[in-house]
Amino acid sequence: MKNFKILSLVFAIGIFAMTSCNDAPINEARESLATTSTTNAVTPSAVATPVNQAAAAAIPAGPLTSIEFEETEYDFGDLKDGETVTKIFKFINTGNEPLIISNAKGSCGCTVPDWPKQPIGVGETGDLKVVYNSRNNGSVDGKNITKKVTVTANTETAQTFLNVKAKVFKDAENAAPAI
Repeated sequence: MKNFKILSLVFAIGIFAMTSCNDAPINEARESLATTSTTNAVTPSAVATPVNQAAAAAIPAGPLTSIEFEETEYDFGDLKDGETVTKIFKFINTGNEPLIISNAKGSCGCTVPDWPKQPIGVGETGDLKVVYNSRNNGSVDGKNITKKVTVTANTETAQTFLNVKAKVFKDAENAAPAI
């Protein structure tokens, strides 16, 4: 009898939750997306929906160009846990339009990029700085770390990926005791 009351209560809460939510904005977004996918055009209502805001941010506006990095991966080698290191990734605008980097984002808070905010002219070069803080990333035996930076720009492929690597060692005396 007790289990029946609990199941009835859970069922009632579930019914209440399903009927009390207003699905109108979600259904409108779905309809808008369905219309957009059949016409291959982006409508203002599709871009304005919360579902599509992240995707819309990645879509470059204006004329497209191209970017070429001297290298897209860098290995810092062996680091001590807590050490902060910096890498400058050099790039060139190899396209026919000014290059605009709209965003650069590290895969976690320990990897922080800094990029030029002004347009880079055709044939001009620029630097994208990546600072990596290895604090709390190591182990006594050394832990291999790879962090990604996503660069979003007005390029044919809107996102370019850069990687920094390291093997981070933690001092045995500072390591957490085994449980």
